[in-house]
Amino acid sequence: MSRHRCWRRLLLSTVALALAGCSAPVEPTQREGTWRPIGSNDTNLRAMVADPAHLSQGAESSGGRGWQASQAIGRLRDDKVKSLPDVRASRVGPAPSTGPGR
Repeated sequence: MSRHRCWRRLLLSTVALALAGCSAPVEPTQREGTWRPIGSNDTNLRAMVADPAHLSQGAESSGGRGWQASQAIGRLRDDKVKSLPDVRASRVGPAPSTGPGR
């Protein structure tokens, strides 16, 4: 057998082995035997809510501060957002010198 034919067989067998490992990608949730979460979120939410009427319309909070949120949204819309306070304990920078030569 010639050297050229040997290399060709080696190349073809390598390509065949490489392609044998390839298959169409399978979505993990679509594999056979995999649990599918159909309607689970709705079921859990309905089990946790205190009053089923709150699923269609929320309940007001007596301690809520909606006016603060509405003011913040207004400032955001008008591009007048307040800057955050500086909460650093100390500023990093050069120390003042104590005199010449020191």
